[in-house]
Amino acid sequence: MKRFGENIYLPEKEGKEKHAPIIEAPEKVKANEWFEIKITVGKDVPHPNLIEHHIKWIQVYAAIEGRAFNPVHVATFDLGPTYADPRVTFRMKLDKNATIYALAYCNLHGVWENSVEIKIE
Repeated sequence: MKRFGENIYLPEKEGKEKHAPIIEAPEKVKANEWFEIKITVGKDVPHPNLIEHHIKWIQVYAAIEGRAFNPVHVATFDLGPTYADPRVTFRMKLDKNATIYALAYCNLHGVWENSVEIKIE
């Protein structure tokens, strides 16, 4: 039986339709100071937002350097078809270096993942 993680698609699997979340975040931040993250699905060509084909949710996790159990859940955004665009912006803070993971679920094409590293100055 496959583990759940084996069913998650990475940006390298992209075809003409874009499903992997694009994470815009600073490479370096100050410890315990708020910073902004923007996540978009289908940056250059918007992902369809129809009842029959849409992004249902975007989830964000942080794997924090030196933490015993990772990742930490940061946020979940539940999106409704036809009304919500799969773009979210939020603020967060870190006290240690971390890898930010974004997952996006397409009702036709499954769960997609992307990640970025953020260093503490």
